[in-house]
Amino acid sequence: MGLLDILLGRSKPALPDLDQLFALPSAAITLQAAAGFTPTGQGAVCFATVEGAAFEQAHREVQALLDADAGRSGPPVELSQDSYGYSWLVSRRTPDQLPDLVNDLHAVNSAMEVNGFGPQLLCSLVGFHDDTGRRLALVYLYKRGAFYPFAPLPGQAQRRDNALELQMKALLANDLRVEQDLSRWFPVWGAPGL
Repeated sequence: MGLLDILLGRSKPALPDLDQLFALPSAAITLQAAAGFTPTGQGAVCFATVEGAAFEQAHREVQALLDADAGRSGPPVELSQDSYGYSWLVSRRTPDQLPDLVNDLHAVNSAMEVNGFGPQLLCSLVGFHDDTGRRLALVYLYKRGAFYPFAPLPGQAQRRDNALELQMKALLANDLRVEQDLSRWFPVWGAPGL
């Protein structure tokens, strides 16, 4: 960052730090102990849709990498598209395999990055729920290097529980790097894994 950037108030964007994903298992313990939220066993990586042979090769590499895991039932990751045109690579595990799920998400992000698709990566998320049916996702913003909670209201069409999100922000401040700019807490309606 140069002197002109400082004078004009520009700041350097945060660099992606995929190792932040490894903080999710400890955050899950905090969520369960303090708020009653447990992992669903589902997570996903979202990226701008990419087509072509290079992406197909990267997808095959991710599948091969995750196929080596014998403790999984079903395909390692499934590719889907949402109604907004974004692509999702979804991983499913049992709820008690959160560290393995985090490893899956890290591997998918890393493979995309190594194969030149880093600029297309948008976010990763891990789903949680409580006994009353409330859902919560911890969303990692790739380009910000930080997390935020997303809590859609049950039975409501595209409405979120802002009070719960702010409560989770305060609760997880010691476990995760939380995105402080609330305008970047984008809703991920209908996200697989949530």
